[in-house]
Amino acid sequence: MEQNPDVRRGRHCVHELSVHLVFLTKYPRNVFTEPMLTRCEEIMRNVCADFGCELVEFNGADDHVHLLVGFPPKVALSILVNSLKGVSARYLRKEYDSHVRKYLWDGHFWSRSYYAGSTGGANLATVRKYIQGQDRPTR
Repeated sequence: MEQNPDVRRGRHCVHELSVHLVFLTKYPRNVFTEPMLTRCEEIMRNVCADFGCELVEFNGADDHVHLLVGFPPKVALSILVNSLKGVSARYLRKEYDSHVRKYLWDGHFWSRSYYAGSTGGANLATVRKYIQGQDRPTR
């Protein structure tokens, strides 16, 4: 039987969890440059690795970034998000200080809000139908 490379195995569970994250800068301005996005990806890749996660895809625009992250069940998504935003803000402000200060002020890099979307292969209706169709014992 061929193994699915997206399905990860832990000691006590088998899982395939991934999330699409979107982070916006505090103010919608042209903050990011190509080198900043490249550095942001590097920083976020390292943070993910520290959590035992995998940054599968990364891209961004002038004022936001998109991440596709595979993560184990033991990782609390909100804690991962706080770390991704906090660590990246600290490094990007330090390394691109004069550029960042032109567009962002008051000490904030990222907006407090973010988008997190499940990336499961089946929609809820399909999963519901599958669960409802299980052979329930009659005894």
